[in-house]
Amino acid sequence: MLDCQHIKFSGHAIQRMFERKINKTDVLSVITSGEVIAEYPDDTPYPSLLLCGFIEQIPLHIVVAFDQPNGECYVVTTYIPSSDQWTANYKIRRK
Repeated sequence: MLDCQHIKFSGHAIQRMFERKINKTDVLSVITSGEVIAEYPDDTPYPSLLLCGFIEQIPLHIVVAFDQPNGECYVVTTYIPSSDQWTANYKIRRK
């Protein structure tokens, strides 16, 4: 769970949300209650996390860059993970 004081959406995230019919409420729900399944500490300009949550039993992945000193979270992208690329719980990437 992230302690976001402010949440901002990248243009890329908004475009992907529109294309994939993912709404803002669902994204915010995953940010506040989802599970961190991967960390990318070397991402720039801020470290990012891959979050997994479920909306009405549909898995949802959110990539969020976190500017911890300022408490700002930036939604980078969001998608519904494919069972071809992820295990049954959608939390472990298949090799």
